Amino acid sequence: MRTAAQLALTEITKRYGTRVVLDRVSLTVRPGERIGVIGDNGSGKSTLLRLMANAERPDNGELVAVAPGGVGYLPQSLELPPHATVADAVDLALADLRELEARMRAAERSLEEADAETYAGLVAQFEARGGYEADLRVEIALHGLGLPGLDRSRRLGTLSGGERARLALAATLAAAPELLLLDEPTNDLDDQAVAWLEHRLRAHRGTVVAITHDRVFLERVTTAILEVADGKVRRYGDGYAGYLAAKAAERAAQARAHEEWKTELDRHATLVAANAGRLAGIPRKTPKAGMGTGTWRARSRTHGAAGRIRQSQQRLRWLTEHPAPPPPEPLRFTAALATTGATALATTGATAGATAGAASGVASGAEVAALDGVVVAGRLSLDSLTVRAGERLLVTGPNGAGKTTLMRVLAGELRPDAGEVRRAGRAGLFRQDEGDIGPADRTVLRAYAYGRPGSLDEHADALLALGLFRPPDLGLRLGELSYGQRRRIELARLVSEPVDLLLLDEPTNHLSPMLVEQLEEALAAYRGALVVVTHDRRLRAAFTGSHLELGA
Repeated sequence: MRTAAQLALTEITKRYGTRVVLDRVSLTVRPGERIGVIGDNGSGKSTLLRLMANAERPDNGELVAVAPGGVGYLPQSLELPPHATVADAVDLALADLRELEARMRAAERSLEEADAETYAGLVAQFEARGGYEADLRVEIALHGLGLPGLDRSRRLGTLSGGERARLALAATLAAAPELLLLDEPTNDLDDQAVAWLEHRLRAHRGTVVAITHDRVFLERVTTAILEVADGKVRRYGDGYAGYLAAKAAERAAQARAHEEWKTELDRHATLVAANAGRLAGIPRKTPKAGMGTGTWRARSRTHGAAGRIRQSQQRLRWLTEHPAPPPPEPLRFTAALATTGATALATTGATAGATAGAASGVASGAEVAALDGVVVAGRLSLDSLTVRAGERLLVTGPNGAGKTTLMRVLAGELRPDAGEVRRAGRAGLFRQDEGDIGPADRTVLRAYAYGRPGSLDEHADALLALGLFRPPDLGLRLGELSYGQRRRIELARLVSEPVDLLLLDEPTNHLSPMLVEQLEEALAAYRGALVVVTHDRRLRAAFTGSHLELGA
């Protein structure tokens, strides 16, 4: 088994302009490991992978990559122009093998006794890499990823984004490199293709480093996790389960440290407050007071207590200046449920002019949304649907079946061309695509607070309590944020106001696995009506409730 591939990074620093993305990162990836790389959008995951692939150079530090069997690097997007062909994409991924084959053929044409050893070495290397079967492996991988029989002469501009991504992945895998570096390999794959990929990577004879937000992939494939955050990279062993256990232990340790800090702070504050008058009344030794005997005797009776009080004052100042913060509060969704009586439904439809009701709450079990004969031309046709308070509904179906359209109709954002929509209470929609959270120069804090009563300080406290942003992030401009960070603002606004009907359209997209874990916990405690559209396999597997499948 080939297990020679190894990576070692020592004090690696990478900057873009004045922004430090990776700060003195040191880590080792051992031969044969399968590493999952996780972190928030914009944290530096792709930068780390590009450095490993030698596609970029660090500003400082040393990087050693040992991979006698070659390196395969899959970026998030295929870096070829639209007029390039499928064959060009395959050749790009197989570049090492193509170059090795060219050298072998050249040596073969000029074969002499002196070159026989060189030729034999090239042949052995080519055969060890499976060079003769490379194109066959491309076809096998394309079939496994849902693109059987793809014409090699077809131009890339005629392929969808998902098809281009699967082509690049298939060709990278077919190169059979010893070291595989994959950036979001599960994007645009259906369940069957992801299952094929997971089996292929578990059987890989070498080392794998993969960036992914797919938690099931992390569970099934990885042997260790690298978490990228705040310019640092932390390693967790025992795969994704070990990562979750370690993060839970870290949170518990942070909670204990905070409680110990509060206890010590209270103790010293009480001691100082209780003895403030006593300390002020202790006479101080004065210079040249005879031999100072009388003064010293007066002071000596309370000297020990005074020292302890002053030590408490110093410790109190230090504790105040060096707080141990509590762990962020977990996400919480709240529902404005009435204790008795149902709120009247507001009716909208193709001919009605009313908008959704903004009631204070809906009684448990009452209707929060009902659709009858709803049609949105070319996008959705639904005979009937009723969602009641406290109900869970999972909506599935192929792309183009109308899932997002249904969510917008339920939220009151889209009026159907025909049919009737009745809603009660307040609905909150977390969109699949980024919503309008303001101009690029608006700060994170002002985007969160926009249109809400209260001071910015109050909003800052509320936002920080969610754990979605750190204090330095609140002043960042929206134009400086990654897609995932902007999604966090929308999520923060959604979870901080009570809603009776919670509509989540692909809620796990662009969110880190740890945040998705918190999201699931919050949903488990939510008491209102919930409608979810998701491709997340773990979220679907754990879902308990009704199921609506929309046809194409």
